[in-house]
Amino acid sequence: MSNPAIFLDRDGVLIENIAGYVRSWSDVRPYPSAIAALTRLRHLPYPVLIVTNQSVVGRGLISSAEAEAMNARLVETIRAGGGRIDGVFMCPHAPEDGCACRKPRPGLLLQARDELDLNLAESLLVGDALEDIQAAQAAGVGRAALVRTGRGATQEAEIARLSWRGVSVFADLAEALTGLLGDSASPEPGSG
Repeated sequence: MSNPAIFLDRDGVLIENIAGYVRSWSDVRPYPSAIAALTRLRHLPYPVLIVTNQSVVGRGLISSAEAEAMNARLVETIRAGGGRIDGVFMCPHAPEDGCACRKPRPGLLLQARDELDLNLAESLLVGDALEDIQAAQAAGVGRAALVRTGRGATQEAEIARLSWRGVSVFADLAEALTGLLGDSASPEPGSG
């Protein structure tokens, strides 16, 4: 029996987007509210996964190993703060590479589905950009949410204009998880 998952974009959802790309750990600025929100997912029985485009690799600005090390350190930081991330799926390609994994294409989500035996129709994705929502829709992810952090505030009007069904808009990750998961995203009795 396959399980649902919670898919999270990295830049703009978990950490701040910055001009000129996140190129080193010194550029990583986690949203405190996102780290706190991830502590509420500790008890859930399904995976919490990052799905991230990192064209900074494809553009030759950093190596794949450097990007993977940053992702690993972010996961460690989230875990040290009591939060939970169970895996990272990263597209290292530049937009012009035409790969199948770069959002808005569904490749990262399909890769996670195949590797972890996931039920995408029961899964949810939280992103800050049209590309995140398009990838979710292309992969058949059941619910998608746009957050106003990162690029979301400027892309919200486009989501509304397109009248996409099943797309909710929230202020940030904490609000999105509450809105999408309700009581299941609350701490376990006696925890916290």
